[in-house]
Amino acid sequence: MDVLNLPRPPWMSEDLVLLEEQARRFINDEFVPHIDRWHAAGIYEREVWNQAGQAGLLCASMPEDYGGASGSFAHEAVINRELSLAGFDTFGAPLHSGIVAPYILHYGTEEQKKRWLPKLATGELVGAVAMTEPGTGSDLQGVRSKAVKSGNGYVLNGSKTFITNGQHANLIIVVAKTDPGMGAKGVSLMVVETDEAPGFRRGRKLKKLGLDSADTSELFFEDVRLPAENLLGTEEGQGFYQLMKELPQERLIVAVHAVAMMERALALTVDYVKQRSAFGKKIIEFQNTQFELADCKTEVTIAKVFLDHCIGQHVEGKLDTVTASMAKYKLTDTQGKVIDRCLQLFGGYGYMDEYPISRLYRDARVLRIYAGTNEIMKLLIARSL
Repeated sequence: MDVLNLPRPPWMSEDLVLLEEQARRFINDEFVPHIDRWHAAGIYEREVWNQAGQAGLLCASMPEDYGGASGSFAHEAVINRELSLAGFDTFGAPLHSGIVAPYILHYGTEEQKKRWLPKLATGELVGAVAMTEPGTGSDLQGVRSKAVKSGNGYVLNGSKTFITNGQHANLIIVVAKTDPGMGAKGVSLMVVETDEAPGFRRGRKLKKLGLDSADTSELFFEDVRLPAENLLGTEEGQGFYQLMKELPQERLIVAVHAVAMMERALALTVDYVKQRSAFGKKIIEFQNTQFELADCKTEVTIAKVFLDHCIGQHVEGKLDTVTASMAKYKLTDTQGKVIDRCLQLFGGYGYMDEYPISRLYRDARVLRIYAGTNEIMKLLIARSL
């Protein structure tokens, strides 16, 4: 699926081309035949994580010493793009590999890295980050969950919502206050291994506008006892700093999906208008169709070039928060407009759930909200002026 015909970006090395081919083949063989069934069921099986781990699709950027492939973010970007090009936008692997694992790699102790990262790489552990609470949204300083010292450990209490991987996750990084009187400096990240956590409870798998088979959930922590070594790192109060440092990568992950979903929508639409007829000729033959698709291709091309620039900068350690915010905001805004115009060219069929463009339209909407709303992105960009 290369509707843009762009040259490969400079960061796309030969091993990444090979990874792209391997990932595409595996996803098309093992996942694509089941996507409609998972969509109808509203969830995919836990075994999908083990399959992805065996295929090397998890934690590719983690060092080999911790079970990964010693790759870079470019490896994650290639895998994530292939998932979205194939229509498997609901799989939480990008968060698992690109957000949860890096928290542990960058801030965990050596013992924590050896304990958790290899199991994340195989899919034995499924990762989640529990940030958002009812009533807090993007305001991470306003979290009410607390981890209070007790003996040689902590007692965790709180509730979280909108948690990706919520039904499958068995390793959850929880944002909690260890010192409520210290504001942002009183936030810590606590790691909960749910199989050993009495008091942990999964709530509803939330019904959503899109991403039907994603197990987005409520989570509850009621007097969950944690050993001291489940504080991520060695010091309390580092959680807000840790969260802020990882946000550019999280936002770039969202941008990768936005562009891949646009590529897929454009390819589906071009194929449809070449086959569908109206008033005695193919829809592609109408000038309005040609102009609409010409504009869409131009918008997606610009988006892809900017995204590739950002990935190259990030691989070199040069991507700043402002540029990552620009990518997340602008590319998801463009995504919404492009997919809406593509759906219009499908006519009434575009509104039918059996057509992939309908699902793309619904699934795309949340990208302007999560990982920080686009309004928050604009605030961050404005501060640089």
